[in-house]
Amino acid sequence: MEQATLRIRMDADLKRQFDDFCEEVGMNASVAVNLFAKAVVREGKIPFEIAADPFWSAANQAVLSRSIAQLDAGMGKCHELIETEEHV
Repeated sequence: MEQATLRIRMDADLKRQFDDFCEEVGMNASVAVNLFAKAVVREGKIPFEIAADPFWSAANQAVLSRSIAQLDAGMGKCHELIETEEHV
């Protein structure tokens, strides 16, 4: 099988952590990336979920900003936390 080279750029600290992980599980980064590529081709998708964190969405940030403004204006409510012990 003919070999090809894949060059990628990544954060130096991330690369160090990735190399350390690969060594811990008995492989090198090249083997790990090849395993990833084979899984992508076999499954026809990225083999893990990629999703945005909804906390950082513009809509949620707007809600949080309004809530903070209301609290700063004294329009918030104070709730008391009552801790209880449940015995089963």
